[in-house]
Amino acid sequence: MASALRASIKKTGSPFARSAASARFMSTASKQATLKERLAELIPAAQEQVKAARAEHGKKSFGPVLVDQLYGGMRGLPALIWEGSVLDPEEGIRFRGKTIPEIQDLLPKAPGGSEPLPEGLFWLLVTGEIPTYEQVAELSKDWAARAAIPDFVEEILDRCPPTLHPMSQFSLAVTADCEAAQHAGRIYRNIYGRGKLPSIDAQKDYSHNLSTLLGFGENPAFVELMRLYITIHSDHEGGNVSAHTGKLVGSALSDPFLSYAAALNGLAGPLHGLANQEVLVWLTKMQAKIGEDASDEAVKEYVWSTLKGGQVVPGYGHAVLRKTDPRYVAQREFALKHLPNDKLFKLVSQIYNIVPGVLLEAGKAKNPWPNVDAHSGALLTYYGLTEMQYYTVLFGVSRAFGVTAQLIWDRALGAPLERPKSYSTDAINKLFKDKN
Repeated sequence: MASALRASIKKTGSPFARSAASARFMSTASKQATLKERLAELIPAAQEQVKAARAEHGKKSFGPVLVDQLYGGMRGLPALIWEGSVLDPEEGIRFRGKTIPEIQDLLPKAPGGSEPLPEGLFWLLVTGEIPTYEQVAELSKDWAARAAIPDFVEEILDRCPPTLHPMSQFSLAVTADCEAAQHAGRIYRNIYGRGKLPSIDAQKDYSHNLSTLLGFGENPAFVELMRLYITIHSDHEGGNVSAHTGKLVGSALSDPFLSYAAALNGLAGPLHGLANQEVLVWLTKMQAKIGEDASDEAVKEYVWSTLKGGQVVPGYGHAVLRKTDPRYVAQREFALKHLPNDKLFKLVSQIYNIVPGVLLEAGKAKNPWPNVDAHSGALLTYYGLTEMQYYTVLFGVSRAFGVTAQLIWDRALGAPLERPKSYSTDAINKLFKDKN
């Protein structure tokens, strides 16, 4: 997918709204537009839309900026344009205005599958339109055709010691200019001794090929999990560390691979992309202490002991969300369908019924509900992908979709170099010295 970005970025355009009649026409046309062709059609209208929005609203204010926001990680500070998704505190993420249940229903599926194909989600992020299955299949073939790893990158990865963190290797390979899924698979096999890397199948979708590269392609349920996983982890508006970093570096007109690699380096931080590992560690420690079939009272007591020990309950709470993360709900529904009797899933469900009440009682969280990380590790573990250090690589593969889509838009719309104003603490004290 990353290789295809350069071709798209030369002719980028904004996928804004289009009529239902036009959408029906696209689905029934004898020769359907490719993603690049559709972008070329959308760019001029999108550029005019942005011009009109700036002309009408450019001098309007979002409101005051508080000093606390500058010291507090710019939480809630309106400062970015991000076309692909918007995060609502009550509804959760919307991809081009569509909720997760809506995209699960609307996006094309693989033959015999029930989860959305991530290629369709990428099309939606870029164009704002639901593609046909035929368009998604062509996109899959295009990405597969671009998936070869250059020999020098193979050598770099093969020479990396297995002790080098998978995310460090992943960032290294992306910086060197090559496709995400292929080297993600190579890294996994090199570190964990899973043998020779199989070939990409041009007739299979992106998630199926990734699953095969990891050694799980023969399990249809795991392939379905990858389709769901990549889709719901692809984008979460522009203010999170990985998304903003990719956009920031891209604003300097850096190569898209460098921008994506920068996003990966942000994702590798323990406060961003490592949360699902922390959840899984906490769950396994709980199982070891109170047993696999513990009572609700025992689980509740363990949760309280976590809080009283000065720790947080991993996977619960979110900087923006104020209800259960719909990405968590999507994974829970997958588990209920495919692994309802799994011991770890049952514990995750138990915690879901217990933790919010405890957190509310303790006054520890504005949002006591689970986020996406509270569930994903349990699903991956069930299917045998137990190497927790590698989980962030899968997150990184997914995040390529959202970061890349926005990079395309930024080039199409002529987004300027980011250059916010910064202040020192002394400067702030002087600025407000004589003000009440």
